[in-house]
Amino acid sequence: MEKGSLDHSKMDHSKMDHSNDNKGDHAHHNHHRMMIDDFKRRFWVSLVLTVPVLALSPMIQRWLNIDLDFEGSKIVLFLLSSIIYFYGGMPFLKGIVKELRQKVPGMMTLIAIAISAAYLYSSAVVFGLEGKTFFWELATLIVVMLLGHWMEMRSILGASRALEALAALMPQEANLVHGDHIMKVNIDELKENDIILIKPGEKVPADGIIVEGESRLNESMLTGESKPVLKTIGGNVIGGAINENGAIKIKVQNIGNDSYLSKVISLVQEAQGQKSKTQRLADRAAYWLTILALVAGVGTFFIWISMGKELSFALERMVTVMVICCPHALGLAIPLVAAISTSEAAKNGLLIRNRTAFENARNITTIVFDKTGTLTKGSHEVVRIESLSPEYDKMKLLRIATAVESQSEHHISKGLMRKVKQLKIAIPKVDNFEYKAGVGVSGIVEGKQVYAGGFLMLEELGITPPIDKDQDVETKVFVIVENELIGFVTFADEIRESSYSAIQELQDNNIKVLLLTGDNEIVASSVADSLSMDDYMAEVLPDEKLLKIRELQKKGEFVAMTGDGVNDAPALAQSDVGIAIGSGTDVAAETADIILVDSDPKDIKNLILFGKATYNKMIQNLGWATGYNILAIPLATGFVPGLMISPAFGAALMSISTLICAINAQLLKRKLR
Repeated sequence: MEKGSLDHSKMDHSKMDHSNDNKGDHAHHNHHRMMIDDFKRRFWVSLVLTVPVLALSPMIQRWLNIDLDFEGSKIVLFLLSSIIYFYGGMPFLKGIVKELRQKVPGMMTLIAIAISAAYLYSSAVVFGLEGKTFFWELATLIVVMLLGHWMEMRSILGASRALEALAALMPQEANLVHGDHIMKVNIDELKENDIILIKPGEKVPADGIIVEGESRLNESMLTGESKPVLKTIGGNVIGGAINENGAIKIKVQNIGNDSYLSKVISLVQEAQGQKSKTQRLADRAAYWLTILALVAGVGTFFIWISMGKELSFALERMVTVMVICCPHALGLAIPLVAAISTSEAAKNGLLIRNRTAFENARNITTIVFDKTGTLTKGSHEVVRIESLSPEYDKMKLLRIATAVESQSEHHISKGLMRKVKQLKIAIPKVDNFEYKAGVGVSGIVEGKQVYAGGFLMLEELGITPPIDKDQDVETKVFVIVENELIGFVTFADEIRESSYSAIQELQDNNIKVLLLTGDNEIVASSVADSLSMDDYMAEVLPDEKLLKIRELQKKGEFVAMTGDGVNDAPALAQSDVGIAIGSGTDVAAETADIILVDSDPKDIKNLILFGKATYNKMIQNLGWATGYNILAIPLATGFVPGLMISPAFGAALMSISTLICAINAQLLKRKLR
């Protein structure tokens, strides 16, 4: 018997309850907006004040061949520059204090040292020290740094706007069915098992099950499914979906932090905050670049002084080196790609729980597919009912089989329930229900011990399978009453249309595709042959699946496993990339690295290709951010004959590098469209 669907009772909702975290995230989000506004304000004030600073700077006047000096002009220049230093430079001055307290010097330390050295030296020149002032370099450096930080923070905020869009999907009111009338209530007032009405054009206010009516629902913003999905009685609906053409009533199942939408937002937030190996590498590189900047800057200063250069020149070279070395672009290169990839993936039905595994998707050489609900539609409709006992006709056999299966969440159980509902057969209750993964179910029905399962169930009970001339690609469920085989029910499952193209595209990318199923040899062979898969493994129990994955890994394969996140937990944990399948609230599977909202094989193809694209963007940004420093530092020192750049030009180069990394990261959004 095939494995069961996700067991709702086993899902750890406590892990997903982020009510306090969400409040903290909201506060952090607002704080981030306030910081953006603060940097914007400081930038514009500093930019306006920089104009007269430039006009009053002797070097600028010489370049433009003008003379704007007047009595007290140096004092005015000092006062304007002081405002820029203390007001515009305050975020960097606070930053150095924080970084030094944490004993982790970084970009704020570099910027603060550079602007402080320029300000203090220039101020000393105004009040009598011989040399030239750096006020215009100081002003332009602060303006460019403020602009770079402002643009960076805007880019990071933009990466999280997908979460805001998801949160905005949930309506604020619901039509609560109260007796024979409908009343408008706030969604916060909804309780589990409430019945609510969703009219055409309205958004679904909570997760639930349709109890009346049918309609097509647009779930594109939730699952990435572009076409509206037809939902009928018994179908699951997701809060935030748009009801298109029919009035439906649903029984509320999950609300608030237990809702699918809340869990998606929580998962995305967690993934965005999680660092992969690539990100940790970038952090380490940024740390050592900061140390290099301090050493190179001070070293450049003393080398020029020892060579007899004037103090102002040596100081200018030191400031320029520190600005050029500032690991701003490096600090942005990886985190921004990570934030964008996580939010974009969520909008397309790919929920990333382990960023390292997601980036490692590029290394996959073999994908092991579960069959039911992934490559096939998982509908399991009843095809035949065959009685083997004169005491049980077909209807009685169906009645007993459905009764013992009624407590299961398996596709087979759902198929049986649909059949008895269609035939209007009343089923008795089952006592002492037990489920054995991959084997079958058992229980007491009308005082008799009843078993229902596949060939493994017959083997365990020591019963010889019957000869069935019509046995082909159907899934069989045998029914045993008091150790007597009374008959069997067969089911057929249709292969998804998208499975054919998805398997072909994966193979075109040199990825082996295998089928791993608890179903019988004939069914497994038929599905694998129809899809032209590389191989299949049939009648595999859940605890044996881990061994199959391990065998592939011993052969040098980098293995991705798809499963339901509960029964396949050992195999998912053993695989290099674990992919949980499921829809609706089933995405709460805690065992996988990546969760597919729609159990569609095309999403696995998208996952691998998007993982490759994400990793490539990270490497591109990492290469640009570090390469820029390697080329620019020699120019900053002034040791290259005929090539020397000013502190302000160095700051401009640093900011351009940051913006290039930000723009390159934004281009990742095109990869899933």
